[in-house]
Amino acid sequence: MTLIRLEQVTHAFDTTHPVLDGVDFQLGKGERVALLGANGSGKTTLLHVMVGLIRPKAGTVHAFGRERRAEADFVEVRAKAGLLFQDADDQLFCPTVAEDVAFGPLNLGKSKAEAREIVHAVLARLGLAALEDRVTHKLSGGQKRLVSLAAVLAMEPDALLLDEPTNALDEATRERLLDILAGLPQAMVIVSHDREVIERLATRRVTLAGGRLLGCRPNPPGANAPDPIFES
Repeated sequence: MTLIRLEQVTHAFDTTHPVLDGVDFQLGKGERVALLGANGSGKTTLLHVMVGLIRPKAGTVHAFGRERRAEADFVEVRAKAGLLFQDADDQLFCPTVAEDVAFGPLNLGKSKAEAREIVHAVLARLGLAALEDRVTHKLSGGQKRLVSLAAVLAMEPDALLLDEPTNALDEATRERLLDILAGLPQAMVIVSHDREVIERLATRRVTLAGGRLLGCRPNPPGANAPDPIFES
């Protein structure tokens, strides 16, 4: 079952240098796809196209059973494909952790009581119950990253789009986040320069270069084959 499909997607911030140039991509149910590429190659742009934060100049976006064009189409997509931003401060904007995690469920039509139950359950599942009443902007960077994931999971998405999920985390928080992600059932698109993230989570890899997706190969569990994208 295909969850997200992009066909001939093209986008450019500068018309003479397209960031995406006829990209075709599919994410199937249960897949975990590593989206590799150099800094500035357009990986974040591609994630944003998938959920309608950026509208491509050409091409089509199919998600969860139908083509998506207008903003109203993508509201549903954003509920089903949870985007974890590279910077947690771009994702968290409510006064407290509980309010940040409850925001998504409330916008999906859950009652306050239902949202409260979801908050308790998700925070407990991620080992974050002690943070529920904390002021969000006073959390550490690692705590904010985990709370951002909780806010995404509270919407019960079918897919996760992860933009550098371990960026700037200390080793203990990084390992904790990896353990959590490895145990989740959702399909994933994973943007990361962290070799261990790709080796532990991804089932296949694609590389974005020159505006196009190159290659498509499986990533067996425990595989340690060198990949040029990680070489300095």
